[in-house]
Amino acid sequence: MKILVCISHVPDTTSKINFTEGDTKFDTNGVQFVINPNDEFGLTRAMWFKEKQGAIVDVVNVGGAETEPTLRKALAIGADTAIRVNTPATDGYQVAKELAKVVKDGGYDLVIAGRESIDYNGGMVPGMLAGILDANFINNCISLEIDGEKAKALREIDGGKETLTASLPLVIGGQKGLVEESDLRIPNMRGIMQARKKPLNVVEPAETSVKTEVVKFEKPAPKGDVKLIDPDNLDELINLLHNEAKAI
Repeated sequence: MKILVCISHVPDTTSKINFTEGDTKFDTNGVQFVINPNDEFGLTRAMWFKEKQGAIVDVVNVGGAETEPTLRKALAIGADTAIRVNTPATDGYQVAKELAKVVKDGGYDLVIAGRESIDYNGGMVPGMLAGILDANFINNCISLEIDGEKAKALREIDGGKETLTASLPLVIGGQKGLVEESDLRIPNMRGIMQARKKPLNVVEPAETSVKTEVVKFEKPAPKGDVKLIDPDNLDELINLLHNEAKAI
């Protein structure tokens, strides 16, 4: 079984976010980048398939050379080969088209993507990728088992969970729960040294049209001042909630 794990290169959640060029560009200065958490759950599950079932696990990213340290980390965790599509990731459709070409060229049976990246939270790429490939698709996936050409998955739905079966080829949108957080892997020195010798292949992009463009970024409004209320003074609390906060 050949597995392709899609890796997004995203800012660490502790990073301070700023914008430049009239709030039209993300300012990367001083920002630490990491593997997108949803993708990291997927990569860890793929490593289980590699160790238990002998799967081949490759990772892919659409982006410039600045994303290669993130791909190297994925290799250090245990992926066999990394692929970087040499073009900035500008919108979900463009990324899905570029990933689809990699999947077709590589003959992958299973594509594991995060349900969304934590930077733009678009949540579009896995579904569009499955549509372009005409492959089965399971989103919000929190459990995955593969037996031959059949997959059994558990996904979150409103108010509960749903068990599904599907045939390969399959695209999943994974998330927290696909593996336990305690199972996530930190690259050790041996893995880091091996990653330096593993292939990181740079491929040129297809001519994919971009469907959207960024007009402007805007930060959330700052939080207002906090008022402390005597817990015994319920009348004042009700008055503030009703007349000032307009919450009741």
